[in-house]
Amino acid sequence: MFETESRGQVGIGTLIVFIAMVLVAAIAAGVLINTAGLLQTQAEATGEESQQQVSDRLQIQSATGTVDNSGDASINQTNITVTKAPGADDIQLDNVSYEFVTESQVETGVLTDDGISIQNITSETADNVITSRGDRYDVGFNNSEVLDTEPVGGDRITLTLTTAAGASTVDELRVPDSLVDRDAVTL
Repeated sequence: MFETESRGQVGIGTLIVFIAMVLVAAIAAGVLINTAGLLQTQAEATGEESQQQVSDRLQIQSATGTVDNSGDASINQTNITVTKAPGADDIQLDNVSYEFVTESQVETGVLTDDGISIQNITSETADNVITSRGDRYDVGFNNSEVLDTEPVGGDRITLTLTTAAGASTVDELRVPDSLVDRDAVTL
């Protein structure tokens, strides 16, 4: 009844089991915290990319066409004035892709392709980056180089501009029915 040797061994065994359980719980907690941190980082990156795809887009202010009256009247130059949409980050115009869709053709490319000019209208910087909502750039498309056939009266053209972040702006350009005796038209 007063034998203390075996009672001490039972206490040490219980202590070892308790310490092992605490270690296992600590390791499991560490793994859970690490996984939660990784998931949070991925969620933040996904949220930022999603926001950019929605907000980092161009806004078309106006679209005009220059009329070529030699022969059949057609639009030989399309000019669009662009700025960045509200809430958008800086937009590098050299990385913007375009897509022209007419009844008979689809043409795609990048704004740095041949036949396209980018002209700074109101920006204080000399580069092709829209940094402010007040910045305006004129993007000119030489239709004889960009399109297979130049648009004529009554044509409809769908123009899609997609920024590097993946945000798209779609605008339908409508050529007036009559181009006779006109040098320029609003599209």
